[in-house]
Amino acid sequence: MTTIIINVKQVLSNNEIVPCEVKIVDGYITEISETVEATGQEEVLDGKGNIIAPGFVDVHVHLREPGGEAKETIQTGSAAAAKGGYTTIAAMPNTNPVPDNAETLEMINEKINQTGHVRVLPYAAITKGLKGETLSDMAELKAAGAFAFTDDGVGIQTADQMLQAMTQAATLNMSIVAHCEDNSLIHQGVMHDGEVSQKMNLNGIPSVCESVQIARDVLLAEATGCHYHVCHVSTKESVRVIRDAKRAGIHVTAEVTPHHLLLNETDITEADPNVKMNPPLRSKADQQALLVGLLDGTIDFIATDHAPHTEAEKAKGMNQAPFGIVGLETAFALLHTHFVKTGVFTLKQLLDWLTIKPATVFGLSVGELAVGAKADITLLNVSDKWQIDKRAFSSKGTNTPFDQWQVVGKPLATLVSGKLVFKEGTYV
Repeated sequence: MTTIIINVKQVLSNNEIVPCEVKIVDGYITEISETVEATGQEEVLDGKGNIIAPGFVDVHVHLREPGGEAKETIQTGSAAAAKGGYTTIAAMPNTNPVPDNAETLEMINEKINQTGHVRVLPYAAITKGLKGETLSDMAELKAAGAFAFTDDGVGIQTADQMLQAMTQAATLNMSIVAHCEDNSLIHQGVMHDGEVSQKMNLNGIPSVCESVQIARDVLLAEATGCHYHVCHVSTKESVRVIRDAKRAGIHVTAEVTPHHLLLNETDITEADPNVKMNPPLRSKADQQALLVGLLDGTIDFIATDHAPHTEAEKAKGMNQAPFGIVGLETAFALLHTHFVKTGVFTLKQLLDWLTIKPATVFGLSVGELAVGAKADITLLNVSDKWQIDKRAFSSKGTNTPFDQWQVVGKPLATLVSGKLVFKEGTYV
């Protein structure tokens, strides 16, 4: 099958935007030029003057299936991804049952093949049942198709267990991906331990809760040679530890979420569970450190930590509601509006943090608009204004603090391996 995408513009490495056409044959890009010669037998997709970019890559999403289908399914979560311009996503293992054995992982992969709108890569659990007690059989899980290993949502509490996990992962050339949180320091916290938590009389989660585990783990990564990736960095101390570790030559990488770049604790003006996430929104100083860390390369890329919950769960209030917000359908628009349109990022920088940077960190053959690459593509409108409306989400989750925000720019169409899966509100 051959497709030609006409009337589009690509963003060059120097951030110059130039017109082009793209030819796709059997799922791969075979030509990018100002004008592609056509025979008349090709399928033609008119880009209507919009930006053509690699499909976005998100290595941190929660699809909830199996076991949490009231919150999200592989079908609805991957539909949200396609709508948000994502063509590759990696699903966290906090499901029921947990993918801590080959049989469960194979079952999840079968469901992905049946219902996924985009490419979905499943994580496997570091420990059985995510309980932090017994290590999973990593060799078996790698053979069954595990993307990487994580107990996301729960920090690995003992240094010995993390050392054992990293040792095994290193021998298999697999990554350890960590939610960093020392349980002894949480103190039943529901938001950042700072001035706002004190005013609201809510228990706070201290910054050191995150950074002490990162400090421990980078040394373990150095000892084992394992690739260690830090999820959703949120504190200035964490940024400092990661920066120092990289300078020391340790194989550590890190991600930051859109909400930690966009918001801080002062944006919590009432006890609203839609601003309750883990890690929590931190101080202004932390927010600034995350931005600097992203710009100087300490933080490698942006990931959403898309975490859907039901409205009933989120209605329980700050103390009882679960942590997490959704993000797949709003990430590009929010980041483009508040950082590209304001001159903090270039469009090329933002696209790289959403595409080639996460792909490179995890050795994925996606995330690039180039001849010979997989035709994972998103078409982006970067000029139209619109208003975020959670009632229009494809995700089952509507738990977002960004409802009714005015934004500029959005994904219009998404292709996975050359196949159109989403176009202007319609799933193909």
